[in-house]
Amino acid sequence: MDLKKTTAPVNTITYNKTVIEAPTQNVYEAITIIAKRANQINSEIKKELLEKLDEFATYNDSLEEVFENKEQIEVSKYYEKLPKPHALAVEEWLEGKIYYKETNE
Repeated sequence: MDLKKTTAPVNTITYNKTVIEAPTQNVYEAITIIAKRANQINSEIKKELLEKLDEFATYNDSLEEVFENKEQIEVSKYYEKLPKPHALAVEEWLEGKIYYKETNE
């Protein structure tokens, strides 16, 4: 997923309920699918962030010394400014990029 090319809103916006539920004809099912995708996106972003921050990690047993790493701060600021995972999931849902399969019992 390329987070730089996303057009998802950073702020909260209101969506039309009928547009959200259109693919499934059930708003609760649509929201469940979006929520599961948001959890997947959150896991991907968290993993990516931890990998980048791990590059700057200094392993020191001394509590007296605290280092401020400017690169680490910039990486953190970048990830703080990204749209939230639920906004990215809703954007994917509206664009038809989420694959889901109905399973009947």
